[in-house]
Amino acid sequence: MMKIVGIIGIFVMTFGGFFLAGGKMKVITGVIIPAMPGEMMIIFGCALAAFIIANTPHTVKSTISYLGKITNPQAHSKEDYLELLSMLYVVFKTARTKGWLALESHIEAPDSSELFQNFPKFSGNHHALIMLCDYLRIISLGNDKPHEIESLFDQELETIAEEKGHPGHAVQTMADGIPALGIVAAVLGVIKTMASISEPPEVLGKLIGSALVGTFLGVWLAYGFVGPLAGAITARTDSEVKYYKVIKTAIVAFLGGAAPQVAVEFARKTLEHEVQPSFLEVEEATNNAPAI
Repeated sequence: MMKIVGIIGIFVMTFGGFFLAGGKMKVITGVIIPAMPGEMMIIFGCALAAFIIANTPHTVKSTISYLGKITNPQAHSKEDYLELLSMLYVVFKTARTKGWLALESHIEAPDSSELFQNFPKFSGNHHALIMLCDYLRIISLGNDKPHEIESLFDQELETIAEEKGHPGHAVQTMADGIPALGIVAAVLGVIKTMASISEPPEVLGKLIGSALVGTFLGVWLAYGFVGPLAGAITARTDSEVKYYKVIKTAIVAFLGGAAPQVAVEFARKTLEHEVQPSFLEVEEATNNAPAI
């Protein structure tokens, strides 16, 4: 909803300011609108073609998929994190009371694990599930040094953040190039105008105005729409990476000697307030979490 309000606001402020400055409706209907189809084809057509040239098929597909997600800037809700923290608590409690070998069957077959099936939102996140099992497997094999696990986590999270950051970066690059493409459209309009230099002033005026529409659209679209779109995609991908960081924080804290409840609390404190459950909510959720 807020995204729609923002889009409406851009239109209202742009054209409202135009009219307040003395602009006439006939300029919009007689110059801007007729020039828009050709100018948009040049600007957006070239921008999209350059986007395809510059990026891998995976990045192109990822960018398209994120366009349907930007209305929800947070990839995970408070309830999702409550479930994640509860699951981590059960894992740590099991490891503390029964040993890491008690988790072996769950680690080796996570898709059929009773433990993970008790937490459907987490188990439905394939990448997070595999990541957790990979680290639990490393720990169960005897490498339980917190600093080594943290270092490995940091390297993997850096790779994940870089991969997930490609769509936002690609769209931002496109936004940076659109004003220049607007100039290209304007120059082509000027060339067309110069070819009609013998026409009367009123005709030349419309031709010059149409040429300048390209510059207007290039700057307006880049900073009013495409640039903010890149920011929205980046915010969404950052929230996805945060989910993995919560897992890292909890595991490192537990390996450092923290009790299961304390390790979970360490992870909770890394969350933004918008999605951060309270201490009491986490305590209640962990107390009611199904044991194995």
